[in-house]
Amino acid sequence: MITAMQQAMMVPSLAPPYPPGYNGAPYLNPLTGVLTNPDSWNAQSPVPIIPHLHGGEVQSTSDGHPEAWFTPGGGVFQHGNAYNTELTYWINTTTGLLDPNIPIQTNEVAFRYPNEQPPTTLWYHDHALGITRINVMSGLAGFYLLRDPADTIASTYLPPIQYEMPLVVQDRTFDINGQFYFPSVGINPDHPYWLPEFFGNTIMVNGLVWPNMNVKQGVYRLRLLDGSNARFYTISFWIPNAKQLGIKNKLPFTIIGSDGGYLPAPVTVTELTIAPGERWDILVDFSTVPIVPGVVSNIILQNTAKAPFPKGAAADPQTTGQLMQFTVLGTPGWKPTQPLPPTLNTIPTLPAPVRQKQLTLIEIMGMGGPLEILLDGKKWAADISEKVTLGSTEEWIIVNPTADAHPIHLHLVQFQLVSRQAFSSSQYLADWWMLNPTAPIKMGDPVQTITNPPYTNYLQGKPVAPLPYEKGWKDTIQVFPGQVTIIRVRWAPIGGGSYPFDATVGPGYVWHCHILDHEDNEMMRPYLVVPAAP
Repeated sequence: MITAMQQAMMVPSLAPPYPPGYNGAPYLNPLTGVLTNPDSWNAQSPVPIIPHLHGGEVQSTSDGHPEAWFTPGGGVFQHGNAYNTELTYWINTTTGLLDPNIPIQTNEVAFRYPNEQPPTTLWYHDHALGITRINVMSGLAGFYLLRDPADTIASTYLPPIQYEMPLVVQDRTFDINGQFYFPSVGINPDHPYWLPEFFGNTIMVNGLVWPNMNVKQGVYRLRLLDGSNARFYTISFWIPNAKQLGIKNKLPFTIIGSDGGYLPAPVTVTELTIAPGERWDILVDFSTVPIVPGVVSNIILQNTAKAPFPKGAAADPQTTGQLMQFTVLGTPGWKPTQPLPPTLNTIPTLPAPVRQKQLTLIEIMGMGGPLEILLDGKKWAADISEKVTLGSTEEWIIVNPTADAHPIHLHLVQFQLVSRQAFSSSQYLADWWMLNPTAPIKMGDPVQTITNPPYTNYLQGKPVAPLPYEKGWKDTIQVFPGQVTIIRVRWAPIGGGSYPFDATVGPGYVWHCHILDHEDNEMMRPYLVVPAAP
């Protein structure tokens, strides 16, 4: 059933007349060479896809390289130039063994995930070059939860699985037929079908629009994922009837884990900002919400983040300002028998970096606004400039003179946040362009290097240490505008030692902004892991 609220948020369907640039005539299908009826017009058919295990320690042949896509079609359009399948046969579900009688087909891939990293909340999603934003918006994403039978934190201190709920938050827009709607008209004549960010006007949690979850009076473990294309969320548990219930209007919650696993120590807060691609593991005690006759004990998971973050439009309190509702029942739930220990995880101090690499986020403007955003002034297909040594530790210094916060994600590794610090972004940007007048760099350009002005000349104030809940392992970090963000990265497993695979083999890895509209439009770069010197 569609509510009146949902109807108000819908937009017209994309039926003929077709979008600008297409006149409705039959078009030549590149796969078949046959003129196709305009009613089946689809510029991205068949749809290229490739799965990526976000946060996973996997060989690059199973990492979902953006150019490793494949389609269900045939001919030369079937595979991207990095396509591979690590396994030749599928596993027989009866025997549990690879079965040569079930070969991998040309429109399939079989990847190997070692699952040897600490227990945590991972997720998988499509990563096909140039179409990730549409494929993920269409539903090609899901949770991938790693558990460990030897995890004493979970077995001793955390709720049993019936009191655990993964929650993926995504904003969507629907047409009048209840179908997902994605804008097909951009803001720049030079890029007529790209928008800088997609912001839906409806909030969806676990595939349901503004859902309700009944909870008992006890502690729940919620695994939060921002699976949106571009929207950040600043969440809080707001209690509309707090005054009648005799309690404060915000319910505190405790953060116990981030992207790579448990935090060093639990951190109790009343609000938390989540960026696209990030995961947070939290505990919420609903037993503190009393049951009062005649008063509804409900809690709204509220969002106050602006879009774009952090200086865009405010969230509408009636729509995008609400994510979901919890209704507290008068039934006793799970209660811990002992408090959380002060130490959840031992996070090692990474060794001193063998190299510091300064990288600048650069926005290219067009006639109608942003045309593209680049990592260090280079397009996707420019020569590979980031080559890291297996087992080494580096500091990446990410300078952000753009107006937006960017969630920067590195494949293969979990890293540690070192600091953030303000800098004179306007002066830095002016000097950057003086040093790089031929930017952006693209494939085939004779000059393939970028010169970054020394960031230390522009720093303002003092460096800011990570927030208490940012002191764990991260694979996606919020890089704020007007700040220099430093991360320390070790190209080795979280637990140290060696990967159970050769990370130097295959097409390599990527790093990118996890605003999918940015990632699809050049804000992604390849990097290679190279062997250590003998």
